Amino acid sequence: MTVAHPLIEYMREHELRLTTAESCTAGLIVTLLAEVPGSGALIESGYVVYSPEAKQRLLGVKPRTIETFNLTSREVAEEMALGALRDANANVAVATTGLLGPDDKDGIPAGTVCFAWAFEVDGQRALFSRRERFFGDRSQVQRLSSEYALQQIPSYHQRALAGDRR
Repeated sequence: MTVAHPLIEYMREHELRLTTAESCTAGLIVTLLAEVPGSGALIESGYVVYSPEAKQRLLGVKPRTIETFNLTSREVAEEMALGALRDANANVAVATTGLLGPDDKDGIPAGTVCFAWAFEVDGQRALFSRRERFFGDRSQVQRLSSEYALQQIPSYHQRALAGDRR
């Protein structure tokens, strides 16, 4: 059983429909969910956006946010998640942006991934973000970060239900 199996049950119970905005995870979050039979009804869409231009054009990430905080930042992940949620027929969005490696870049250590989770609850938006670091080769970091993004959905959803907005 993968991390997606219990999440799919949680999503069904809470009537969650997901959209993703993935950069470094390159669609793996959606892929992990799609491996579970019957999950298709719970996946609305998935964006894979690598370039700054694609993040801006498709998700509404502001150029100033990228210039100020860098592509690998919680702020960019937050704008990606909100952009995906705004455009989709979904009530939860997960976004990832990061540096898989093998080398550090612009002072950012390889394996650094920024995440954002956005929820639509009772007509209000809740937004949470984190910056984490994973270790391993590119493939391992991609897998670990995708699994992490999925594992966190229930806890952030519970916080959103409790009225926490950030």
